This record gives sequence, structure tokens and C-alpha cells, in this order.
Amino acid sequence: MASPSKINKNQPIIVCGGGGFIGGHLVAKFLEQGYKQVVCVDRKPMDGWYQVHRGVKNIAGAKGDLMSMDNCRRVMKGLEGAKVYQLAADMGGMGFIETHKAECMLSVMINTQMLIAAKEVGVDRFFYASSACVYNADKQRDPRVTALKEADAYPAMPEDGYGWEKLFSERMCRHFREDFGTQARVARFHNVYGPLGTWEGGREKAPAAICRKVMHAKHTGKLEIEIWGDGQQTRSFMYITDCVKGIQMITDSKDFFEPINLGSSELVSINQLVGIAEQIAGVKLNRSYKLDAPKGVAGRNSDNSLIQKTFGWEPDTRLREGMEKTYEWIEGEYLAKYGSGRGGKKFVEVSYHSNANGKANGHAVKNGSAKKPAARKPAGAKKAGAQSKSR
Repeated sequence: MASPSKINKNQPIIVCGGGGFIGGHLVAKFLEQGYKQVVCVDRKPMDGWYQVHRGVKNIAGAKGDLMSMDNCRRVMKGLEGAKVYQLAADMGGMGFIETHKAECMLSVMINTQMLIAAKEVGVDRFFYASSACVYNADKQRDPRVTALKEADAYPAMPEDGYGWEKLFSERMCRHFREDFGTQARVARFHNVYGPLGTWEGGREKAPAAICRKVMHAKHTGKLEIEIWGDGQQTRSFMYITDCVKGIQMITDSKDFFEPINLGSSELVSINQLVGIAEQIAGVKLNRSYKLDAPKGVAGRNSDNSLIQKTFGWEPDTRLREGMEKTYEWIEGEYLAKYGSGRGGKKFVEVSYHSNANGKANGHAVKNGSAKKPAARKPAGAKKAGAQSKSR
């Protein structure tokens, strides 16, 4: 079992990408635990952050753009012995990462420059958020996939673009640790979902997209849903509270250094995921399948043998439980923005995939929606309407 390091709540905490989905929840957890020096960095203007917390040093907009080496150094200045959580990335759901490969790969500049700045100041820990997209595609061609072990990343053939950026950055973390003593830790996330994240606009992940499509069908009375691919592709999905717990556990380990899976091992097909959302909504929809839409690998699941052996734990929130919480939150946002019925504001469906010329294209399709009750959001957090360019 890995040994945890001593907790010091006066230790500086820097969350890069703190205006994003995972980053916002991570900052909230640090505040709940009583940490006193939390720095939250994100290049989005603050009105585009998913959560904005009091008692935190927030660095937003141009000053929070970690594509700049000068900004990386300014963020780290005077924070010797800090813990850095590098979640910042230009990313989104499958429709985005399959059509914006260069943009995704440019995130390697953030990772590299933050490692350099962290080395220069002398940090205690550097956590890097990697992805299950690093895994060899040949091992993911069957929906009845064998769960992926950490060793399955090699020989390397990751998701083109996004996966290569993640795998390269993992190697950077390893070599900074070996060559410079930077105490880097790496977790490979498997499809994180939950409230206070992207649910429309083209960057949302499958659970949020499906919740939105199901509730849109319910509230407009158009009982139909379009599913990307044939619906047989399989995935596991990790609820946000499990993600945050795992990040802290892995970062605080004194003697475990290697990349490790952080994901649920509960495998479901996309058809099954739609079925869960239908049950929560109390509807049954007619399904159509968009076979030319981005769908990713045929099957992917997390083998949790190593995290169980090393930490005596694995993400354990059941998908149905997490989807109920996610659906409830998204429905509050949806109704506040678009209403329910046929007489109100039009809902605009945005997705990223190829146009007729084979080029990446974000396009909008209008669908009916209507009246407007009040929004719901957790106390102490500010909900943002802009799309995330960070975790």
C-alpha cells in the first residue's frame, strides 16, 4: 500500500484550469478541507468559470493563460513547496477532440512550461491530469473490451491528437522526476461526469449530452433521440466526487510515482447509458443512429487492479446514482435557460464534426423549447454559461 504524505493546510495549492469542471470541484474540496492558500488559474474570463469561490486567489483571462511561459512563472513566483494540479487543457467530448487535434496537442505547451516553472521554484508535488485516450487503439476495437491495464499504453498508439499530447506529457512528468527530482504524479482519467460541467455547446461529454437530449425530448414532447454511432460502443464513467478523491490520494502518495488509472470499472454501452437517462426522466424515446458521427474507440474500460492494490480503493459511485444527480442539475439549467413546452425560447443544438467538405465544423441546429422557471445552483458557487477550455 502506498504511504500518504503529511498534510499541511498552510501549504500553497495551485489549481491550473481551476475555472473548469474538475478544477472547480477540486478547489471546492480544498476549501472544505480548510486549506488557506489556494490559487485558481484559468484563461477564461471569470464569468466563464464553472465555479468561482471566495477565499481563493483567482487569476483569470490573459493573466491566467498558461500558454505563456511568463504567466507560468508569475503564477509560481514565491510558492516554493506548493502542490500544483495541472488540469488546464483545450479539450472536450469526442466530437471536439476528433476535429480539433492541433488545438488539443498545443496543450503540451502548458504542461511543459508549468513543469519548468514548478522545477524552478521547487514544488512539493506536481499532479498531471492524463487520460484513458493514451491507450493503444488496437486494444479497444471490440465493445466487449478487456479492461485496460496501465501497461496497455505501450507499444504506443493512442488517440490521435489528444491522446498523443497526453502520453507525451506523461513522459515529460517522468523525466522531470528522474532528472530534476520534481515529484510528479499522473492519473489517467476515464470519462469524468457530474454537475457543474459542460452540458451543451459541443464540448460536453456523453453523459451530459445524453441527459440534455433526453430532457429536451421530454419537455418538447418530441420523443426521439439521435445517438452517435451504433450505440454498441462501450465506456466506463467516473463521477466527479470519486475523481477529486482519487486526485488527492494519488498526489499525496509518498512512494507511488507511475501513471495510474482513475476511473470506474462499471462498463456500459451508449445504448445502456441512454436507457438509464430515459428511466430517470420517465420517458421512452425513438432512437436514430448517426453512423458518420465521431464515436471514438469501440470499447474502453478501466482495470482497477493497480489502484486497489496501491491505495485500497477504487471509484465506486454507481452510474445510476451519479446520472440521477447529473440529470437533476442539468435539467435545472436547461429549464432556466429554455423552459418547458412549445411556446418559449428556441434550443440550439451545437456539435463538432465534419462538414460536407470533410473539415471540422461546429454547427447549430434549432429545436423547440419554451417557458422559464428559476435556475438551480449549489450555494457558494457561481454557474457560468461559457464553454470550458479546461478541465
